[in-house]
Amino acid sequence: MLTDTPEAPDKTRGARLEARISQEQKAMLQHAAALSGRTVSEFVVASAQEAAAEVIQEHETMRLSRAEQIALVTALLAPPKPGARLRQAAARYRARIGI
Repeated sequence: MLTDTPEAPDKTRGARLEARISQEQKAMLQHAAALSGRTVSEFVVASAQEAAAEVIQEHETMRLSRAEQIALVTALLAPPKPGARLRQAAARYRARIGI
């Protein structure tokens, strides 16, 4: 069974990714790949995929303190009454779309 993890790469890959790196960077990547028992390509793809997943998770996850959690839940469960400006904007919107 194929999964999206670096351990089971998709055999139908057709996209390419190239990067210019220094000789020192290449040597480090080759050394790390050899130590992990992978090819340089496998090592670089797995490492980049892990880093990308971390960045995406950091940007898509909302972290709130306990006080912020309570304030959010309170606002969701008992939202404040709409103010005059919001009621006016809603009335203009309803008039504009004809409802």
